[in-house]
Amino acid sequence: MREIEKLLDVMRKLRDKETGCEWDVQQDFSSIAPYTVEEAYEVADAIQRNNMDDLRDELGDLLLQVVFHAQMAAEGDIFDFDDVARGIAEKMIRRHPHVFGSNDQIAAGKKAGSWEQIKEVERSGSGDPSALAGVTKALPALKRAQKLGQRASRVGFDWTDRRGVRAKIHEELEELEEAVGLREKPSIDEEFGDLLFAVVNLARHLDVDPEKALTNANYKFERRFRAMECDIESSGRQVKDFNVEMLDQFWRKAKKRVG
Repeated sequence: MREIEKLLDVMRKLRDKETGCEWDVQQDFSSIAPYTVEEAYEVADAIQRNNMDDLRDELGDLLLQVVFHAQMAAEGDIFDFDDVARGIAEKMIRRHPHVFGSNDQIAAGKKAGSWEQIKEVERSGSGDPSALAGVTKALPALKRAQKLGQRASRVGFDWTDRRGVRAKIHEELEELEEAVGLREKPSIDEEFGDLLFAVVNLARHLDVDPEKALTNANYKFERRFRAMECDIESSGRQVKDFNVEMLDQFWRKAKKRVG
């Protein structure tokens, strides 16, 4: 707790209008929000790289974002850091009756679907009766598509199995090809989005996290491409010096070497 108090005090001093940092004083919720998102991604990147030193540092950067928002809210008498900490603690206790509940609830243990049932009760008081209520619009598009599909599925709006999703993907691919043939840019954009949405639904039926899968694919592509560049550089030439057929040979070699 001493370290948390020290961090809170640091932020209060940075935001002091008389003696603080000019940049920090000028910020508001909207200007800081992009940094908050960026820091969350950097935490995920450190985990992906299994770099615990970087993870410690990035978690600190992310915690600073929470403290920054809480300090700005405190200045407007909206809420403070204690309110944030209290709120999440109460939420975790409420959502884990098998750990924090009555003796009977603890004895009963965790029940399948109880987490979502409790969240449904919480959402019922939000004023939005839709099954899609609370799916944050600021989520990465793949993650949001996944959550929208999950919510719709819970109320029975879903394919019975992955074969139905595969048929939908083929349908969307055909519609995309038709739009491409007509050279209608707005239709191409729309149909490409529909295709991606269908692919995300296939991922859901396969129990695959599409955001994580694409992230891993990105890392794999980068790893292989860099290895290919190294091979080409060792030959004394550059990537642009080779045609597609020759580059494919280097690519296959890199795949075997780095996986």
